[in-house]
Amino acid sequence: MMEATGSFKGKVVVVTGGSTGIGLSAAQQFLNEGAAAVYVTGRSEKTLNAAVHQLGERAIAVVSDVSQQADIEALKARIEKSGHKVDVLFANAGIAESNALGATSEELYDRIFDINVKGIFFTVQTLLPVLRDGGAIVLTGSIVGNKGNEGLSAYNASKAAVRSFARTFANDLKSRGIRVNTVSPGATRTPIMENGLKLDDEKIAAFDAYLKAVSPIGRMAQPEEIASAVLFLASDKAAYINGIELSVDGGLAQV
Repeated sequence: MMEATGSFKGKVVVVTGGSTGIGLSAAQQFLNEGAAAVYVTGRSEKTLNAAVHQLGERAIAVVSDVSQQADIEALKARIEKSGHKVDVLFANAGIAESNALGATSEELYDRIFDINVKGIFFTVQTLLPVLRDGGAIVLTGSIVGNKGNEGLSAYNASKAAVRSFARTFANDLKSRGIRVNTVSPGATRTPIMENGLKLDDEKIAAFDAYLKAVSPIGRMAQPEEIASAVLFLASDKAAYINGIELSVDGGLAQV
């Protein structure tokens, strides 16, 4: 076997929500850059196993739902059992679902906040003992955390909370030298469009046409483009970057 090289040579990485989309692309890039082990979590065992088969032997699958504290504790125990210390935590697991103000159920509201907000908070808190001093945490936000997109009030607010976490966590972890930043994607072509937002091919095509008209870059992002920004924030190249929100949106929310 060839010796691994790259920016993350020998590093241990955790990617939550890593079985598809941005998380899967990030896991692949961490491995391509020499990571010794990448723990990949997801709620679906079938989808997760397929992802890890694609990623290869240095990827470790852990079926885990970030809204369940017991599952996060099990992830921590799995890392401890391997004797690993985590260099990078990419807290990426999240969902996107629309909600109509005036007709939003408590169940839907709780589901969005349990995964997107509670899940982020307790993932970071629970894994702190296995995080290496001087490591890096990247949280997945969204440009909608700074906007007011119609029909997405719960999702928008959940991502605003994630942005707030990065600011405070950066101060909370100052003594340990752990940097915390948020990557906030714009429109990205992932399975969330079908599975979460319930968009069919016609609606996705219409959204594509809309972006061509209003976005400076004129298109959606591909997951690997967001993942590249994640790797930058997690790398030594970003050693003096802390507490920020990096919007990776082709200029959609910037101009």
